[in-house]
Order: sequence, then C-alpha cells, then structure tokens
Amino acid sequence: MTQGIWRSKKIGVLMGGFSREREISLKSGHAMAEALRQRHYNVDEIDVDLQLIKRLLQQPIDVAVIALHGSYGEDGSMQGLLECLKIPYTGSGVLASAICLDKALTRVLVDLQGITIPEGIVLTRDDDLKSVENQIFRRLPVIVKPNREGSTIGIHVVRKREELKPAVEEALQMDSKVLIEDFIEGTEVTVALFEGRALTPLEVVPHSGFYDFKSKYTPGETEYILPARISTEMTERVQKQCELIFKNLGLKGIARADFIVRQNKKPYFLEINTIPGMMETSLVPKAAKYDGISFEDLVEGLLEGASLKVGS
Repeated sequence: MTQGIWRSKKIGVLMGGFSREREISLKSGHAMAEALRQRHYNVDEIDVDLQLIKRLLQQPIDVAVIALHGSYGEDGSMQGLLECLKIPYTGSGVLASAICLDKALTRVLVDLQGITIPEGIVLTRDDDLKSVENQIFRRLPVIVKPNREGSTIGIHVVRKREELKPAVEEALQMDSKVLIEDFIEGTEVTVALFEGRALTPLEVVPHSGFYDFKSKYTPGETEYILPARISTEMTERVQKQCELIFKNLGLKGIARADFIVRQNKKPYFLEINTIPGMMETSLVPKAAKYDGISFEDLVEGLLEGASLKVGS
C-alpha cells in the first residue's frame, strides 16, 4: 500500500469500550492518536459506547484504527461492525480476531501446526470440577485462566489443592470457559510481529516470579530484557513459529505471541494477541524500537495496512 494513502482522510481511533481492559485501551488509543498527529494526520479519538453506530453515521470517518483490547474489540465484534459499515480498519479481520481471543481454540490450531503447547484441559460452567480434580492435582502446579480475557485478568497459578476451586470459580465469573494448563518453568519470551515479520524476542522477568496483572502494569515490578537471553538457534526457532502462526491464522497488522522457553531447549506457545498494548512503553513498541522502528513509524505502518477483509 502506498505510503500516505490516508494522509488527507478522517481517521477515527477507537478506544475504551466495554471490556475489563477499558482503561488500558484508553491509554493505547491516546498514545496511537498522538503518534499519528505527530505525522500530521487528521485524527478523531472515539471512546466506544452504545452510541457508536449513530456517531459513525452522523460523523463519518474514512478509516478506523482499532485500539480496543479484549471483548467487543479484539474478538471480531468491532471488525464485523466496521465491515458492515464499509469502514476500512487496522489489524486482523473478523475470523482471525475471534479465533485468537479464544485461547482454547487457538491452542488446537497451533498444535495442528506442530508447535508445542502446554498440556491442558477446558472446563465450562456445566462441567463438574470434581470429576477432573484428581487429574489436575497430579499436574500441579497449573495455570487457571479465563478462556477469552487479556492482560492476565483472572489468571492464577495454582500450586496447592485448596487453591484450585476458588481460581476456577473466579475465572468462570469472567468467561463461560476456563483453560487449565500445566505451569511451565522457564524463560518467558514475547515476540512482536509486524505485518508477518517477527521482531527481536523480548524477555519478561517479573520480580514476583509470575507475570500477572500487577506485574504487568505496576512500574518497577517487572524487568524487560532485549534481546531475550536465549540462544540464537532458539531465537530463530521462536521467530519462525510466530510467523507461521501469523500466516496460518490469517492475521494482519500487529500481533504479539507469548512463549515459555524451557532450559533453552524447547519453546511452549502460550497465546497470541491481535491488538496488544500500544503505549510507547508497551512490549511491542519496545521490541520495535530495538529493531529500529520508531513508535510513530509503527503506528503509521499499522494505519497504512488498514483495509476491509471480508471478500478481499
């Protein structure tokens, strides 16, 4: 796509929304809008609410930059709405977005590609936890997390038997499905992808030992190391796996994949985010900066790839 195609157009940055990640989305949206203003684009910041359709019809935009995280933004819902309104938008399309927010479904599709994932099971609100308790207890420690939440919301490391039920119950309050995975000890690595190209892997070192919501968003709680302290061979292996996932799941624009590398010998895929945090200090911009891509270039590049995906 020719650089500057949206230069004279009205750009709407969609942020906020209805998910538990609303406040994070607002920060991402403000940062992305400011980056585009630095490049002299005509930007309108839109805090998504129930009046969105009315607003878009009365105050049309030419293209949407989606800065919404979690449900109703990252799950294909907003992408579907924009397709219906014929408004080009950034990032992945309806199907790819819906798949990737569903951790259990993503696991199945990634596993089919020959990429290693932690062993795990899925529980629903209709399942009897007691029927699988012994199976889970034999695997402790495990990770319990809502199937369709981001930002490590509702996620717990269960190390003792008595911790399992409360963790599952909390997760089920947030989603109709819960994913319970083996807890893999190793180096936590995240890989940013920009238009299908994997950037330099970044290592995440939470001081608490687990990268939960507090570790992610409290200054000083986590150390970020670039490049990640893994071998050159492992770096290339993880990057190739990320690019394969990006391609085969039909992703577009920017994404971020998370892995645990065990003893520098084996990478375990955890999940992939189609709309990761996009503040200048977020993980994707950190990796991009290390690879020589400024925050403004990153956001402008994302905008340049905006399109309608259905039927294209």
